[in-house]
Amino acid sequence: MDRRTFLSALGLAAMAPQLACTPRAGSMTTTPRRLRRVGIQLYTLRDDARRDLEGTLANIARIGYKDVELLSSMNNFGMEPTRLRAVLDRLGLRAPSTHLSGETFDNLDRQIEVAKILGHQYLVLASLPTDKPTLDDYRHWADRLNELGRRAQPSGIRIAFHDESIDFRKIDGKVPYDVLAERTDPAYVRLQLDTGNLALAGADVYDYLKRYGSRYWLFHIKDVPAIAAEHDTELGKGVLDFRRLFANIDHIDDKFVYVEQESYPGTPLESARHDYEYISALEF
Repeated sequence: MDRRTFLSALGLAAMAPQLACTPRAGSMTTTPRRLRRVGIQLYTLRDDARRDLEGTLANIARIGYKDVELLSSMNNFGMEPTRLRAVLDRLGLRAPSTHLSGETFDNLDRQIEVAKILGHQYLVLASLPTDKPTLDDYRHWADRLNELGRRAQPSGIRIAFHDESIDFRKIDGKVPYDVLAERTDPAYVRLQLDTGNLALAGADVYDYLKRYGSRYWLFHIKDVPAIAAEHDTELGKGVLDFRRLFANIDHIDDKFVYVEQESYPGTPLESARHDYEYISALEF
């Protein structure tokens, strides 16, 4: 089940009850660094979470992750927000952001209330709510995100957009992701860079980091066996150079970095453990 369908299902339930570039100025340090905090997108462990959310979060914390990006916070696999916040606090986890489907933004005021309970700083549109988006769909959602961002700003909650591989497939000679990014107002809309989705589309991760770097405040760290491959792979087993990527993210300690994996050689939990061990030890 793809992310949009998965999130839509959660939302409905809730309603019921190459890669090289010149380092950027100021990004190089004299001594090696590591990420201060490592997060994980819950979509990585979505089936485990559906069976046992509390147990899955406990496993996430046991591995060493400090942050978790949730899915459809008004539902969260049936766990009420106040209880979920208590579980997160007990396990020493933060939930700085959540992915939402397009239709769940129809009730922005309630989403903001829940975000405050759970400690979210970001509400992230996971993808456009259509299987075959047109350029007009991207323009429409750019305008909608601007409006949502303006409405949310007084609350301290920010709106962001997450890329899918489809967003980089040209329509009428234009890259739709660029249409949306350039039409959204940086004052109201931030971007989440999914490295794997961008590479699966055959696009250059570093080109996008250079073009929109100041707008990327959240990251999905996902590896691929080859550029334009059909699936992702465990971190460090593919072609993306995350050491170079991290070295070129300005103010990385102020941003949110989440592991995400959608295909697995073993179990999702085994891959989550491998990915943490790789990324937490990576020096850049």
